[in-house]
Amino acid sequence: MKKVFLLTAALLLAFPFASFGQEKAAQASKIQAGQIATDSDEYIIGPEDILYIHIWKEEAMTKTVPVRMDGKISLPLVDDIQADGLTPLKLKEALVKKLKQSIENPTVSVTVIEANSFKVYVIGEAKAPGVYKLKSRTTFLQVLTMAGGLNEWANQKKILVIRKDKDSDKRFYVNYKKIISGDEADIEIQRNDRIIIH
Repeated sequence: MKKVFLLTAALLLAFPFASFGQEKAAQASKIQAGQIATDSDEYIIGPEDILYIHIWKEEAMTKTVPVRMDGKISLPLVDDIQADGLTPLKLKEALVKKLKQSIENPTVSVTVIEANSFKVYVIGEAKAPGVYKLKSRTTFLQVLTMAGGLNEWANQKKILVIRKDKDSDKRFYVNYKKIISGDEADIEIQRNDRIIIH
């Protein structure tokens, strides 16, 4: 019974993409299986992200594209279009608007298959300091959990966060003890935040 179920599931995943090349079918199957996911309402696309853009009944235009360092992507019939700063849903709307000039009622989906642009940096007295890639809204406590928590000698009351604010850096301190005790609210971490633990 289990084998029949697995075979049926595999066929269901494969069938909608039978007309694609092998590479596109594999990519589409991954997306269909939910192996790759970002929040399409909230995730903000940035440079170095990899997007899978599917245009229904337009196999030649269905592509996996990188977001260039200038924040744009290139597609046939669309040329360059700004992706940086948009959510997948907003980019989909922009693509539909452009494609309407050459395709009748285009059906478009945009999926972030590699979220490379939303990085945060944990530096200092964490158990696993390093660079962490985020796919959706993430709080300070969630990032510390990803970094394995604080070392026992870390200063829990004064953790520095450095945040890019247009052309300058904004610096503020976070009190870990007050957040976990409920005396202060957890904060949302933003793209390229640096969390420095002494």
